[in-house]
Amino acid sequence: MDLHSHRLPERELAIPTALIQLRDAVSTVSTPATGTEAAATPSSTISPYNTGLNGVNQPNNMLFTDMLWWTLGIVGLLMVVVRIIQLAMAQLRLLSAMSLPGGKQGYWKVKQWDWMPALKRRLIYAPLWRKRHNREIRLSSALNMGTLPSRFHALLLLGYLGSNLAYMFILDWNNENKYALCAEIRGRSGTLSVVNMVPLIIFAGRNNPLIGLLNVSFDTYNLLHRWMGRVSVIEVVIHLVVWVIVQVADDGWKGVMHRVLYEPFITSGAIGVLAMVLLALLAFSPVRHAFYETFLNSHIVLALIAFICTWIHCLTASLKGGLPQVPWILAVMILWLAERAARMLRLAYVNWSTRGFTEAIIEPMPGEACRVTMHLPRHVRIKPGQHAYLRFGGVNCWESHPFSIAWFEHACDESILPISEKDTKMRKVPVATSVSFIIGAHTGLTRKLYDRAMANNHRGSISMRAAFEGPYAGHHSMDSYGHVVLFAGATGITHQISYLRHLIEGYNAGTAATRRVTLVWIVRDNDMLEWARPWMDQILKLPNRRDILHIKLFITRPRSANQIQSGSQTVQMFPGRPNVAMLLEREVDEQQGAMCVSVCGPGGLADDIRDAVRRVQDGKTVVDFVEESFTW
Repeated sequence: MDLHSHRLPERELAIPTALIQLRDAVSTVSTPATGTEAAATPSSTISPYNTGLNGVNQPNNMLFTDMLWWTLGIVGLLMVVVRIIQLAMAQLRLLSAMSLPGGKQGYWKVKQWDWMPALKRRLIYAPLWRKRHNREIRLSSALNMGTLPSRFHALLLLGYLGSNLAYMFILDWNNENKYALCAEIRGRSGTLSVVNMVPLIIFAGRNNPLIGLLNVSFDTYNLLHRWMGRVSVIEVVIHLVVWVIVQVADDGWKGVMHRVLYEPFITSGAIGVLAMVLLALLAFSPVRHAFYETFLNSHIVLALIAFICTWIHCLTASLKGGLPQVPWILAVMILWLAERAARMLRLAYVNWSTRGFTEAIIEPMPGEACRVTMHLPRHVRIKPGQHAYLRFGGVNCWESHPFSIAWFEHACDESILPISEKDTKMRKVPVATSVSFIIGAHTGLTRKLYDRAMANNHRGSISMRAAFEGPYAGHHSMDSYGHVVLFAGATGITHQISYLRHLIEGYNAGTAATRRVTLVWIVRDNDMLEWARPWMDQILKLPNRRDILHIKLFITRPRSANQIQSGSQTVQMFPGRPNVAMLLEREVDEQQGAMCVSVCGPGGLADDIRDAVRRVQDGKTVVDFVEESFTW
């Protein structure tokens, strides 16, 4: 019988052909779509995809990881280039202008690229919408939604969020097996979540070296930290959800609970996800602002739990050496522990020596504020515009809060012998430093501190053991500007006073180009002027201060017209709120050299100053803007 010549009817031939096609289809669906560590059995389209790297597109995961690193690295490199250019221009301006009178600094008054004013007005200094940036979005007297990012910050966040979204959803959507697709999503989301933890933890640190290197404030890094945290939490929740979808389809909810309770790999992952979700909920702006101390303490504990559980989860996977993300989460834990250790070492070094421990003198002031002077047992070098984190032994000693440094003085030991025979005078070596702050009473620690000081008001002041962590920031030098305008609202005067003394002393020593300094201080009533009176008295006694310093005091709620008395032409008092736009335009009309406008105060005031600075960018002169803020 000739088999090749024998033909079956078409109906009979169709049956085995269909079976063959069905077998091939099942085989294709059951096999993971991309590179895997363990082969899936052809008999199942579900169970292989709820464990290990089955169905996970590891090559693409590593590709997108590298792309995310490179993106952040390139942005950082561009910031370094900009920082170098800024420093070079400032140094050149300082060297050429510090010996010139203000009227002869015209070159630096107008020296800038033609496109720079428009860039400042429309991008660098621009709010996201209209003029609101640092004024809080209040829900009630106790709750608020925080602040809005600037236009430049919004672009950075949009690029970051957009890249994560793209990397998250570049998947094999043609895969007909939805469980294989879930496995691919699980791998991608888990990888991206851990990758984002690395910059997340770097940006959270007070001792972040990028702050000084890139001249980017901790406030900006804190903004990026919050958004990176939200993205990481969303990705890890997706990671859990797609695993649950496959596990429920394979073995029901009973199987999910069994693995969560009895498998270290799944247990650690579930606890880690729970910790991160709680972090996100407690960091929600209204909750964070209403219960800040609770948020702060729980944030540290939950972050540590999340890191440890993620490390265990990656290490206990059914793969040799664990998941590829093990080195990343180890790096996160090392960075977190190193930053914490740096804080502790800094605390121990600054606040203890053979001379003893740090003591704080707290004086209650009018207007519900305290003047705090810390006597440090060591010499600490402090620059203008710096701040420090303070702890008080008798008031919530586990908490630390940032405050601007208003004044400092060094104690010297004059008993040090001369270092050479020609030097017959005793040398003055600074051995200790006193640092002063103004702390307004709001809620939590600041309110308790004020109440404690008021309870002992009959003694005038109280003393308690305290700790000083810092100093931080101070990267904005104003020495190269011929004209400086400083705006302060209420306790914001602390940030600006340090610049006043420095610039006047630099003018006298010939080490600063500054030829005009205008201070605008806005307070509610005259009594609040007492906050800074001891320091202002010393500033007003400095040699040649009349040549460059002009002070404008605005009392928004004076009790009577008799309280508004101007002491001289250089120290003037006015009732009501200032018209900051008009004030700034007048300063620009009298501008000497390049100008820097700085503000430290409530968000509404900062937004008004920012808006006024953007308006004067239409001119041809150099007007830079620096805002000191602690948004949280």
